[in-house]
Amino acid sequence: MTLTAAQRTTFESIFDTFAPGDGNGIPSATRLGAVHIAEGMLAANPRPEEAEMLAKVLSIWDTPVGGLLLGIGPRRFSSLPADRREAALIALGDSNAALKRTIFQNLKSAAMLSYYISPGADGTSPLWDAMGYPGPLGSRTDAAPAALHPITPVAALSLSCDVVVVGSGAGGGTAAAVLSAAGLDVIVLEKGAYYDDGDFDGGEAAGLARLYAPGPSATAEGQLSLLAAQCLGGGTVVNFSTSFRTPDHVRAEWAALGVSQFAGAEYDAAMDAVWQRLGVTAEYSIPSRRDQIMERGLTALGWHVGELQRNVKGCDTGVECGRCGYGCRIGAKQSVAKTWLADAEAAGARLYTGVDVRAIEVQAGRPTGVTGRTADGHEVTVRARAVVVAAGSVQTPALLRRSGLTNPNIGKHLRLHPATAVWAEFDEEVRPWEGAMQTRYSAEHADLDGSGYGPVYETAAANPGLSVAFQSWRGAARHLEVMRRLANYSSVGVITRDQDSGEVKTDKRGEPTVHYTISQRDARRVQAGVAGASRILDAAGATRMFSGHQAGLEWTRASGEPLDAFIARCERAGYGPGRCSLAALHILGSARMGGSAETSAVNPDGVTWEVPDIVVADASTFPTASGVNPMISIEAIAYMNASRLAARLRG
Repeated sequence: MTLTAAQRTTFESIFDTFAPGDGNGIPSATRLGAVHIAEGMLAANPRPEEAEMLAKVLSIWDTPVGGLLLGIGPRRFSSLPADRREAALIALGDSNAALKRTIFQNLKSAAMLSYYISPGADGTSPLWDAMGYPGPLGSRTDAAPAALHPITPVAALSLSCDVVVVGSGAGGGTAAAVLSAAGLDVIVLEKGAYYDDGDFDGGEAAGLARLYAPGPSATAEGQLSLLAAQCLGGGTVVNFSTSFRTPDHVRAEWAALGVSQFAGAEYDAAMDAVWQRLGVTAEYSIPSRRDQIMERGLTALGWHVGELQRNVKGCDTGVECGRCGYGCRIGAKQSVAKTWLADAEAAGARLYTGVDVRAIEVQAGRPTGVTGRTADGHEVTVRARAVVVAAGSVQTPALLRRSGLTNPNIGKHLRLHPATAVWAEFDEEVRPWEGAMQTRYSAEHADLDGSGYGPVYETAAANPGLSVAFQSWRGAARHLEVMRRLANYSSVGVITRDQDSGEVKTDKRGEPTVHYTISQRDARRVQAGVAGASRILDAAGATRMFSGHQAGLEWTRASGEPLDAFIARCERAGYGPGRCSLAALHILGSARMGGSAETSAVNPDGVTWEVPDIVVADASTFPTASGVNPMISIEAIAYMNASRLAARLRG
C-alpha cells in the first residue's frame, strides 16, 4: 500500500497527536521517522483489505464528515489545537461502538510501536536516552559463521523428495530431523529468511521487521493483537526459551478427546527426546529484577512460585537475554535452527527459504507434493510422497483450505492464551529490558474452578516497543511521563488458558483471517488474573500501578485507595474489543488432533481425515489449549507424528 499525499498528511497528524514530543529534546513521531516505519509494516501486510480499510479511514478522517464521526463537529481534525485532538482520540477509544474503539486501538498501536522502536536519523532515539534505555546492541563482528546452508530460489525450481515439510519452526524443524534420521529424503520450505547470531543487533525495529510475520496483526474483531514468527527456525528463534512439559491434566484431557497416546509412554518418550535435544536446564534460571519482584510478592502472599527451566547454553541472563525476542546474538538459545534443523541438514535434508507454499497437490486421493512461489514470483514445485504441514496455527488451516480440504473442523477450535499485564512502579531501579526472559512463574490460579482453566503469572523483558503494547493512552504527556520512568517499572503478565475458542477463516485470496472473541467465562479468568497480578505487585511494594485498560485505570499507594477498589474498577471496565490491551501469546489448535472427523481436523496420527500422508505437526494440532508455553509440547507432537509417518513410509 502506498499512501496518497493527503492520506500521509492525515497519518502524520494522528501520529503527532499520539506522540508530539515535549518541545525540549524529545521529537515528534513524524520527526523521529515513525510514520515511515508504520508505512513499511503496512506495505508488507499480506492482506490488502486491511490496508484498504486504513486508506478509507484516512481519506475521511480529516474532513467535515470525518469530524462529525469523531464527535468534533463538521471540522477538520488537523485544524484543532493539540488538546482538542487528544480529547477526540480519547473519546474514540472510550466509544460505546466497538468499531470505533478498534480503529483507535489500531491507530494507537501503529503510532506508539513505531515511535518507540524508531532509531531516528542517527540510530539512537532521544526517547531512549530519556528512559535510560541503551537501544540496539549492534551486530557482533565476532559471531560464529552461520551453521545452516539454506537456498533461496532465484528462478523457477522443480524438486522431488520423499517428504516435503512446510514450515521450519518448532514443529517443522523437529519433524524434518526425525524423518531425515529415518533415512528419508526431506525438503524443508520456509517462507521467511535465515538469520543467525551475526545478523541480530538486539534492536526492536530490525527484529520485528525481519523475524515476524507482517500479518494478520490482530483478530478480526480487534480484541487481541497477534504476533507470529516468520523465519528459518520459526518461533523458536524469537520465543523466550521457556520450557514446560505438557501438564498431566492437559494430557488426560487430550487423550479423552480420542488421542490415547497423549496419556501414555509414546508421548513421554517424545517429550524426553525433545527435552534432551534442546538441552533444557535450570542452570541459567537466575532471576532478573522483574522475577525477583514477582517472587517477592508471591512469597509474601504465600502463593505458588515455580522455577522455570530453559533451552539455553551459555546464556548471559543479563543484557543479551533481555533482547531474546529479537534473536540471540550470542547463540545461547537452542532453537530448532541450532538443533533439529542442524541434525536434519547433516542427515541430508535440503532447506529452502523465501518460499510461500500456496497449495498441496492431490491426485487420486493422495498428496503428490506442493506448489509455491517466491516474493519475486518464481514458481517452486516439489514432488513428494508425503507432506508435513507445520506452518503454524494461522497459516496451516489456510493452506489446507487452499488445497481443497473440506473437513469443517479445519480452522476451528482456535485457542490464543489471551494475555495482558499489570504494570507497577517501584522505588528501586528495575531496568525491565534486562535479565533472563522468564525464570519464575506461578500457577496459583491456573485451576480457578476445578475445570483446569485459569491464568498463569509470568514476567517478560520489556523493551519499549513491547511495553507500550500493554499500556493505555490517555494523552501524550501522561504517556511520556510513564515511559520516562520505565527503568523503575515492572509488570506481571497474565496468561490465560482459554476454554472457549475462535476460528481461522480464509478470505477470497486464500489468506487467513483470525476470528476470536473472548467468552464471558474466559474473560472472568482474565479478570481473576488481573486481580492476582495486582495483589502480587502490591505485596512486592509497588508505589503505583495500572492495568492495560484504555480507561486509564491507575492505583497509587499514597492515595489510600483500597486495592480491592482498583481491582473492581478493572472488572467494571471489562475486556470487550478495545477495552483492554490483550495479546495472543500462543496461537493453538486450529487443526486439532482427535478421534473422529466430526470433532477434529486430523486423526491420532496427525493425518488429515480426507487425504492420507498429509500430516500436521505444529501447534495447530493441540486438541485444547496447553495452558503453558507450548514449545516443548509442539516439538513432542511433531516428534511423535513424524515418527509414525516415517514408520509408515519405510514399512
